[in-house]
Amino acid sequence: MDEEEVLVLLDEIGSPATVASAGGRYFGFVVGGSLPAALAANWLASAWDQNAMSSVSSPVAAKIEEIVIPWLLELLHLPEDCAGALVTGAMMANFTALAAARHAVLKKHGWDVEADGLAGSPPITVVVSEQAHPTLLKAASLLGFGHKRLVRVPVDKQGRLQAASLPTLSEQTILCIQSGNVNTGAFGLWAAATPKRQYLTAGIAEADSWATDAHKWLNVPYDSGIAFVRDREALVGDRVSGRHSGFN
Repeated sequence: MDEEEVLVLLDEIGSPATVASAGGRYFGFVVGGSLPAALAANWLASAWDQNAMSSVSSPVAAKIEEIVIPWLLELLHLPEDCAGALVTGAMMANFTALAAARHAVLKKHGWDVEADGLAGSPPITVVVSEQAHPTLLKAASLLGFGHKRLVRVPVDKQGRLQAASLPTLSEQTILCIQSGNVNTGAFGLWAAATPKRQYLTAGIAEADSWATDAHKWLNVPYDSGIAFVRDREALVGDRVSGRHSGFN
């Protein structure tokens, strides 16, 4: 088919089958809309068509990430020396942070999980809320933790994790908490960006990693996830020996 015919077909059949989530009166699923400037930047990114995995394949993508991550750390009042990565969505943000946690926990016990895998490794306990976001559960499955093996902690009517119900925590525990949730209509690290709501995120900066996205509160196009990790080596990995541990 002629390329113009393909585009017409996509528009005539595909456009009516979309969900009008970018509209100002769309209230389903808390998915967020898209601001004009963000949409325009997304068009430009599509035109660039970059493989953004390194500065060799895309100098502009690497440089933008270097600039944006410190901005976000300052905006969210997180430790300024954290490492960070722009990823494809909340799913990969959770995956990246959990992978870094897995790397750091096992490294303390002399286990190189990237080289030797999980078989025979020291056991890790992963603790989550009963109302943990589905992307966290999926990430745990993909990383070999098994979503049925997660220790789930009950929450109250507002979705708050009940600290008194936490199991015994050790150096081999990964504790996953969240700032609100979609069921209560209040969620997200982005409350830290406004002085009026910043108090709601008190204590969050004490964590070892954070995962969030920008396509809800910030209204940028899908997908736009962000991962921050306190331990830079756990995120970036060991490049000196030629191995790549963790994620870049």
